[in-house]
Amino acid sequence: MRPYILAETNWKTVKNTNYQLAILPWGATEAHNYHLPYSTDNFEAEAVAVGAAKVAWEKGVKVIVLPVIPFGVNTGQHDIKLDMNLNPSTQFAILNDVIETLNRQGIYKFVILNSHGGNDFRQMLRELGLKYPKMFLSQIDWYKIKEQEELFDDLGEHAGEVETSMMLFLKPELVLPLDEAGNGAAKRFRFKGIQEGWAWAERKWSMVTADTGIGDPAKATAKKGKHFYELICQKIGDYLFELSEAETDDWYE
Repeated sequence: MRPYILAETNWKTVKNTNYQLAILPWGATEAHNYHLPYSTDNFEAEAVAVGAAKVAWEKGVKVIVLPVIPFGVNTGQHDIKLDMNLNPSTQFAILNDVIETLNRQGIYKFVILNSHGGNDFRQMLRELGLKYPKMFLSQIDWYKIKEQEELFDDLGEHAGEVETSMMLFLKPELVLPLDEAGNGAAKRFRFKGIQEGWAWAERKWSMVTADTGIGDPAKATAKKGKHFYELICQKIGDYLFELSEAETDDWYE
């Protein structure tokens, strides 16, 4: 039993622990090229949340990891078989109920550990921050941590070298041989504004990529995955420690 994981702990422990913050891992259920499982984002979300919580707990932070939410926003993948979609409005309703529970119970620091690019909780957290002014609400996108640029040759965003390396370390038994993977070649919008980043439109996934991947997994290794996993758990664990130490009205310097 790890006391910082709600799914593993018990009422005897929980009732006697004054938790400072809660982490909610949030993933997605979707195709990840030919070689990775549909639950890749969920495995990553949970593993990173648990690893970071372990770092924080060992520094004295009373942190609790909530069970992972396994479905994300997949509106652009509606025609990919069994890619499961939660609309943003549904996510908002779930978040409201979770945050309301924590607020009522006096756990005022809350972090979403996001593992899926289609999820974006920032606008929801803005609105919920008004509703629950005692709460500190934060989103972490672990896959945006910059050190990946130093570790990987191909930074493709979906089922490429980064995610495949992570899964080769975390769940190697669920990864098919890499010679069975597609190359993750992807088209991009032809519009200059979108290419430059100041305009945006949702991609229709089946028009962008033939194998559902974006990024070449060919150079992925478990060693790279282990290195990156340990690095991001340490960085996020340090963030959780900083957050736990900060007073409610002392967020800025």
